[in-house]
Amino acid sequence: MAVPAISGRQLIKLLRKDGWEPGRRAKHGMTLTKVFPGRARVTFVPDTSASLPPGTLAAILGPKQTGIGRKGLLSLIKKHGI
Repeated sequence: MAVPAISGRQLIKLLRKDGWEPGRRAKHGMTLTKVFPGRARVTFVPDTSASLPPGTLAAILGPKQTGIGRKGLLSLIKKHGI
């Protein structure tokens, strides 16, 4: 199943429901942090109402930032809605 178009604000809401804590804010976005056993992960999500470009969304979901992946995003959407 393909990942739906999602805005930065929608992604921020989903990640916060998943336990990510908001951090610093800037004009163009915010950092979110979540502590895992052995390490903490930090990601930056643009605070926009427009759909995130596919490459930006893939980078945020990738192993270097959230580590959620496509399947994780789809399960968050199924669990919490957009």
